[in-house]
Amino acid sequence: MAMKKEIVTGAEALMRSLKAENVEVIFGYPGGAIMPVFDALFDYTRGAQKAFHHVLVRHEQAAAHAAEGYARVSGRVGVCLVTSGPGATNTLTGIADAMMDSTPIVVIAGQVGIGALGTDAFQEVDWVGLTQPVTKWAYQIRRPEDVAWAVSRAFYIARSGRPGPVVLDFPKNAQIHTCAWQPARCGTSVLTIPIPC
Repeated sequence: MAMKKEIVTGAEALMRSLKAENVEVIFGYPGGAIMPVFDALFDYTRGAQKAFHHVLVRHEQAAAHAAEGYARVSGRVGVCLVTSGPGATNTLTGIADAMMDSTPIVVIAGQVGIGALGTDAFQEVDWVGLTQPVTKWAYQIRRPEDVAWAVSRAFYIARSGRPGPVVLDFPKNAQIHTCAWQPARCGTSVLTIPIPC
């Protein structure tokens, strides 16, 4: 008998994926294109479900540098959560610094919906294109089904070899649409079946 899979939003899938990576601290600053993720994060910072400590910074650049400092001191991957456009571009100095100093961080930035990409929409920026020269990997999550895999791969890449920064671009429609929850681990699935990284 097949088990019925739980249906979750992409934002909820992100929270579960970060929890699976043993993330404890997230540095960030909210904004329009990342609000579904911050709404999901709220439930993970309180009560019995409490999994994360969110550090609200005053500027996105501070979030990137704080994630760097956390990674250096703790030996873990630093996590930074920001919105699209100028929110994302404010993290570029921290990302470049993490690349030069081999510091593992994962920067997750909101993005306009897939239908608005390439239209000069409000606060749209080619985040993957901008960050490719200063990251180990930059990826746009276009479907909620890809969240678990993308997060697992991001953490694997950030930690492996010469550590460094990874960027995930998360369009708003992928945050709010739903999918069947399926955890993922880069290298193996939950059933230890090899999956491509």
